[in-house]
Amino acid sequence: MPRLFTGLEIPAEIGQTLSSLRGGLPGARWIDPENYHVTLRFIGDIDGMYANEVASMLFRVNRKPFEVRLQGLTSFGGKKPRAVVAAVEPSRPLIELQAEHERLMQRLGLDPEGRKFTPHVTLARLHDSSSRDVADYLSVRGYFPSKSFLASRFVLFSSRASTGGGPYVVEDSYALSA
Repeated sequence: MPRLFTGLEIPAEIGQTLSSLRGGLPGARWIDPENYHVTLRFIGDIDGMYANEVASMLFRVNRKPFEVRLQGLTSFGGKKPRAVVAAVEPSRPLIELQAEHERLMQRLGLDPEGRKFTPHVTLARLHDSSSRDVADYLSVRGYFPSKSFLASRFVLFSSRASTGGGPYVVEDSYALSA
């Protein structure tokens, strides 16, 4: 049973820049650069027939390529930090693409996503990292010059059941070319 999600791939050169920010944070499990992505819609563990329906439904998306801008690091989890992420500017085309994925998945019978869409690239998952350690890390490495790329496609990823971080496999890709 595959675990699926849709997302945007991060170009290798931006992945290299982000990977240079690794290290120096106790309790961090760093994500490999080849697994960096912006999740659009988590789908979950589904059977093969349903996975085919998802893949077919995604071909209906008809959008133009758009710029994606990464702008600094932050953390998720507040006083109990759980991840260090590169923030992604929530541009209108990105928000609209994500909302369309959400509508399509609900049309297929999936429950609505429970969390508000906050575009980001996860760099590390945190286990027993103190909020102080994270604040210290972000004060040293949290700023980096804004990086952007043209999103010309989105992909359907699969992953093995785990606590996250990959490896992720591109099951299908969908051009943005309206």
